[in-house]
Amino acid sequence: MLLAEVTGSTAAIGYGLAAIGPGIGVGLVFASYIQSTARQPESSRLTLPYVWIGFAVVEALALLGVAFGFVWAGN
Repeated sequence: MLLAEVTGSTAAIGYGLAAIGPGIGVGLVFASYIQSTARQPESSRLTLPYVWIGFAVVEALALLGVAFGFVWAGN
């Protein structure tokens, strides 16, 4: 039986997998904003700050994925 050997850093693979979640999250945040603005256009200015807060929170998860990738790669 032949097994493949993984060489190099697997942190890049881990971050690639961890980036899928925030990518989907950002898409959902902006899709919800577009849908709510289409339903009620006069509320677009009211809901825009919440869009940016949601975007920042989701992107923070991606940055945590990068940070943990570097931390765990040091072992």
